[in-house]
Amino acid sequence: MARGSFRRAALAGLAATALFGSAACGSGFNDDKKSADQKSGPAALQILIGSSGEAETKAVQEAASKWAGSTGNTATVTPAQDLTQQLGQALAGGTPPDVFYVDASRFADYASVGALEPYGDKISNSGDFYENLRTSFTYDGKLYCAPKDFSTLALQINTDLWQKAGLTDADIPTTWEQLTASAQKLKAKGITPLALGDTRDRVGAFMRQAGGWLTSDDGKTATVDTPENLQALQYAKSLLTAGLAKYPKQLDSGWSGEAFGKGKAAMTIEGNWIKGALQNDYPNIKYTVHPLPAGPKGKGTLSFTNCWGIAAKSKFKDQAIKFVEAMTTADQQMTFAKAFGVMPSRQSAKDAYTAAFPTDKPFIEGAEYAHGPVNAPKMDSVLSDLDTGIQGLAGGDPKALLARVQKNAEAALKG
Repeated sequence: MARGSFRRAALAGLAATALFGSAACGSGFNDDKKSADQKSGPAALQILIGSSGEAETKAVQEAASKWAGSTGNTATVTPAQDLTQQLGQALAGGTPPDVFYVDASRFADYASVGALEPYGDKISNSGDFYENLRTSFTYDGKLYCAPKDFSTLALQINTDLWQKAGLTDADIPTTWEQLTASAQKLKAKGITPLALGDTRDRVGAFMRQAGGWLTSDDGKTATVDTPENLQALQYAKSLLTAGLAKYPKQLDSGWSGEAFGKGKAAMTIEGNWIKGALQNDYPNIKYTVHPLPAGPKGKGTLSFTNCWGIAAKSKFKDQAIKFVEAMTTADQQMTFAKAFGVMPSRQSAKDAYTAAFPTDKPFIEGAEYAHGPVNAPKMDSVLSDLDTGIQGLAGGDPKALLARVQKNAEAALKG
């Protein structure tokens, strides 16, 4: 699920080794023609999901049951304990589920070894999916799978702490300069201004606002060591060294939403998953949501998304595509949105979503300028190294960090 991306787990080593090892040994996912023979008639679809909890599991199971009942097929939905590990092992073992969630950060790994069926443009009105979401699931020019839903980052402000510091709506920052100015006013009143996640999944938003990113749009060229990315990291470092921003661990918290919920910071940068977390754990927190402040090159935010992957080895590809078709209609996506808080991936559902969830408007409007995760295979260790550098950014050298990650990214992209 898209909102689960805030606690992205590292790729399980066993699953990764098995997945890439099978391709390297020449037993690629499309080699076995006999196993790829398609079965007509009623299908018994196996669907593996990475569920955010009981509400999501129930909603997907109900939708699958409704589809099965109307089509004469069966559809068994299983919530994974560890989706990355279970899916990697199932794909490598040649017994994958027919349909499964694929996180955008893992997509290129699976697509590059032929594990996925490239069916995306067989879905009705596939151009209705937000363009940045289509890009997240495009590999070698093909839209592989239909975006399931998504989240973007926005700025949350604790209204009580804001007023306590004497700030008003005029102080709500819309630029980097205003963010710094408002943060200085908060710090002067003894309030930690900003709780900031300590990975590329949060700090990367500054890169977009400065006009940079880590790879080219097609995912084939490393673009890490650039003046734009340097400007972004230098700005983030300036916030950290001045005490205008603090990482969650500095605030005795596991993630920024926890620090914000505890009232330890006046602002944070999180996705719309924070709404459910605050309602459940910190129901008394009063806050507002705003677009992220624009940087030197304008607005920028990050998107987090999953697609409905279909296994290249599925024997029920036609039926699986029909299942995904049913799961990605605007009406069904709105049903999911109301059930477990995700945002529809179809642009045609935007007005209905905004009407149902008016306070989430900054999140959904961020789709117009959001950027998805790095869309390239075998980049996991490179990006983990970048995160380590970001975690030490306050005392580190941004230029040296970008140069090192650039070198490693180039090597990874060359295979």
